[in-house]
Amino acid sequence: MTDSAATLVVGATGTTGSRVTSLLTAEGHRVRAASRRAVPVAGAAAVRFDWYDASTHEAALGDADRVYLVPPLACADPAAVMLPFLERARAAGVRRAVLLSSSAIPAGGPAVGQVHQALPALFDEWAVLRPSWFMQNFTGDHMHARAIREQGTITTATGEGRVAFVDADDIAAVAAHALTADRSPDTDLVVTGPQALSYGDVAAVLTEVTGRSVTHRQLTYEQMRERLALDMPAEFAAVLAGLDRAIAEGAEDRVTDTVQRLLGRPPRSFRAHVERAVALRTAA
Repeated sequence: MTDSAATLVVGATGTTGSRVTSLLTAEGHRVRAASRRAVPVAGAAAVRFDWYDASTHEAALGDADRVYLVPPLACADPAAVMLPFLERARAAGVRRAVLLSSSAIPAGGPAVGQVHQALPALFDEWAVLRPSWFMQNFTGDHMHARAIREQGTITTATGEGRVAFVDADDIAAVAAHALTADRSPDTDLVVTGPQALSYGDVAAVLTEVTGRSVTHRQLTYEQMRERLALDMPAEFAAVLAGLDRAIAEGAEDRVTDTVQRLLGRPPRSFRAHVERAVALRTAA
């Protein structure tokens, strides 16, 4: 990589992309901030990018030699649209790619797992971020956050299963490190918070910090699938309910040292995240 080259951040207005863009520009890196409407982003060059419109791809790449990749949302087969772009990116001079995936999806797994599997053969320098579930799901605009605000409930089929929820700020910091470090990770990085919590634990922390009662409503897999299918295709509802069932079976009950090892500091705790979110909302 050269100092004069830029980083293309796909999804630069999204949850992680906006944070990655802010971190890189604050450190003096040139950033091409990609979004479907080329929304202006402070300190970066806004460029139009649409996964489904190949005519936007070449111009978005510009002189970038590294790229942060957020897959297209709600896409059952992201590899079909992502791999042709990544081949074009390599031909255009991109040397390092950092892909946002999920702790629930291994290399070769469904959806973005296929892109993960292909990445090492496409780029000499690469990393795949596999974060746990976002803490922002409870404080942002996710369905859990809306249900908490409107009904004081979190509804899942996770039972007593635990998740080491992670703050999007920590995910972005790991991404920025993977993009700019002298030596690329060349591996997948499972990114978690410091403690595995059940959704009942999450409800208890939210109650204590906000002063408003929040409860965890537990459903069976079948009940969750049927509930979700009211608002989305049945196949996608089954996938999401299946992720809850996997949590109930212990699939996400792990804590990694990725943040501490790469950044030299501990990841933010869920309580600290909620306290910060409440403080920001109060100050607004």
